[in-house]
Amino acid sequence: MTPTVVSHYRLLNRLGEGGMGVVFRAEDEQLGREVAIKLLRTEAVTSSEWLARFEREARLASSLQHPHICTIHELGDHDGQPFIVMELLEGRTIKQLVEEGPLPPARVIDLAIQVAEALDAAHRRGIIHRDIKPANLFVTHGDRVKVLDFGLAKLASDAPSPALVA
Repeated sequence: MTPTVVSHYRLLNRLGEGGMGVVFRAEDEQLGREVAIKLLRTEAVTSSEWLARFEREARLASSLQHPHICTIHELGDHDGQPFIVMELLEGRTIKQLVEEGPLPPARVIDLAIQVAEALDAAHRRGIIHRDIKPANLFVTHGDRVKVLDFGLAKLASDAPSPALVA
């Protein structure tokens, strides 16, 4: 069962879910603002591998300060429930936009440039996202892209070297 309060965040409604967690709109009762909070799936809480991946997601994403990368505010644990608090975004994913029909080429180019800028910023910090897909690219009402979900991200120094082909 999902709690209604996690730390000082009151959960308001479910926004979505992925392989690792469930995301809710929440009210930060200390600062009086709305945020998004990602709770690690209950079945994953007991897995040290999933917990490490969840923490890595928060640490890597929070190390990036960029207008096209979702801002992480907090990594926490409440009564054994790990959570990540991030900025609340209003808009839709590129997946949702494309499902509505084709996008004009000029808009596609603009959105692609924003994604490239975010990935460039991450790569300059040695972070490889490894899960870029339309569902992890969010477009705000101002047509600003935000890259989401660094759950599969790795530091370039941790990534295996590509095999040489003879």
